[in-house]
Amino acid sequence: MGVFTSTGGQDPAGHEQVVFCQDRHTGLKAIIGIYSTALGPALGGTRFYPYTNEDAALNDVLDLSRGMAYKNALAGLDLGGGKAVIWGDPELDKSEALLRAYGRFVQSLGGRYYTACDVGTYVADMDVIARETRFVTGRSVEHGGAGDSSVLTAWGVFQGMRAAAEHVWGSPTLAGRRVGVAGLGKVGKHLTAHLLDDGASVVATDVSESALRWARETYPQVDLVADTAALVAADIDVYAPCALGGALDDDTVATLRARVVTGGANNQLAHPGIDKLLADRGILYTPDYVVNAGGVIQVADEIEGFNFERAKLRATRIFDTTREILRLADAEGVPPAAAADRLAERRMAEVGRLRTIHLS
Repeated sequence: MGVFTSTGGQDPAGHEQVVFCQDRHTGLKAIIGIYSTALGPALGGTRFYPYTNEDAALNDVLDLSRGMAYKNALAGLDLGGGKAVIWGDPELDKSEALLRAYGRFVQSLGGRYYTACDVGTYVADMDVIARETRFVTGRSVEHGGAGDSSVLTAWGVFQGMRAAAEHVWGSPTLAGRRVGVAGLGKVGKHLTAHLLDDGASVVATDVSESALRWARETYPQVDLVADTAALVAADIDVYAPCALGGALDDDTVATLRARVVTGGANNQLAHPGIDKLLADRGILYTPDYVVNAGGVIQVADEIEGFNFERAKLRATRIFDTTREILRLADAEGVPPAAAADRLAERRMAEVGRLRTIHLS
């Protein structure tokens, strides 16, 4: 085992620690990024992805680990922000030996970083990694873990959407509203159920025929459209991106008819100016890293010994956090994304400062 050297890319100067990990025998190449441990050990998932080059992998882990610091801070967790990427094709390169080699690198950090699932890694992979490190979450129920984190991810998105509805229409309910759900994966399916239970009507789309078949069979009252472009142009009150990142670009914002955007996808803004474009069009955007934090709340609860009701209660508070962000945004005349960043930075600074008080 050893380390491999970065060839350039994004400046990691704002991060506490960036670790390059390599095990030639298993083919492991991984990068672990720790943005901040001001609030506690860094927590964030491991992404297994076939990056085009090392710089792309590095840029991704730097962006994602920073985002996790802000997400964890606003979720009220005493955890910092970190993330890891494994450079490779999970369908071809993933093996027990590779995952266990990666687990040993996580263990070598001595608890500064807890890992979890992300794109290309699953609960079963976390169980394998846990054979080499105790600093892993997102494990199977059989091993004392929380299991599928999409359950509370969707619940948190629903709470954020309720807060947005209250802000725009005066009542914290989606009853009588038409919600467009883009992506009927695990989060989109759970969210659809919550919306229908609340009295909303749902229009949805997905690139997967199996997901569309699920919708037809499970919720025949859901209207299905051909693609995301048709969904965005539809007569909807709320747009819920629940698939890939970058869902909100210039063309989408120009076409969008919804008054509210609240969804489960990560990194929804295609570039930093999109939040202002949304605000200029009178569209309320609830920051994705705020409303989709239910998943990280769920896996973080494993560190204490998982209790679903406790984790669900914490995820329900996403309603209050979203409400406070929207209030602050109005008071300070800034987009909600900027208000969310300020609240996260304030908590990291104020609570993090307490660690300077020496305890014997």
